[in-house]
Amino acid sequence: MTQLTTLEVSTRAKAGKGAARAVRRAGLVPGVIYGGKQEPALIQIDPRVIMKEMHRGGWRSRLYSLPLDGQAIRAVMREVQLHPVSDTPIHIDFQRLAAGERVHVTVAVHVVGEDKAPGIKRGGVLNVVRHSIEVLADVDHIPESFTVDVSTLDIHDNVRWDDLTGTEHVVPTIQIPNFVIATVAPPTVDAEMVAEEEAKAAAAAEAAGGKKK
Repeated sequence: MTQLTTLEVSTRAKAGKGAARAVRRAGLVPGVIYGGKQEPALIQIDPRVIMKEMHRGGWRSRLYSLPLDGQAIRAVMREVQLHPVSDTPIHIDFQRLAAGERVHVTVAVHVVGEDKAPGIKRGGVLNVVRHSIEVLADVDHIPESFTVDVSTLDIHDNVRWDDLTGTEHVVPTIQIPNFVIATVAPPTVDAEMVAEEEAKAAAAAEAAGGKKK
């Protein structure tokens, strides 16, 4: 079963812009818990808690327990609205989940083994095609991340969806069979640098020819 992360939230009494501004003046972030065929619950939460989760990464697929009014609500963090200047949270949405439900989540991709990949050692360039993958997941088996091991990749090799582990309880929403997640491309050469070197070589050859005359 997916491990839950507990976040401390509390009930806020009123909805509306004025009430939300009052919550922010008190140093908290207004939010809502919706879904699960229940009425939305108005909440408030410490912005430092939100920022900590966002900095951890993988928050879009992490399962949370929200203790509220004597019950623990299981939910995922759906949206965090940030201030356009300060980038601090100003509103947060959670989606309530019920046992047996399936939910769309975005799962982060973590790449490992770059230092061992033969293709990268030979000058190849790692191209991560998908840094995250949207999937339909059983709420009891939501992966926090997908680990992509590139340690054996040579140039032109790739890692595809079917190569991943931990996908037993999820279905990708991408309508491409066995899509590519990461690949090692051949070394890139700067065309301008090549042209410049060729021009220098041609000039040197011309100068050398002139001296012989």
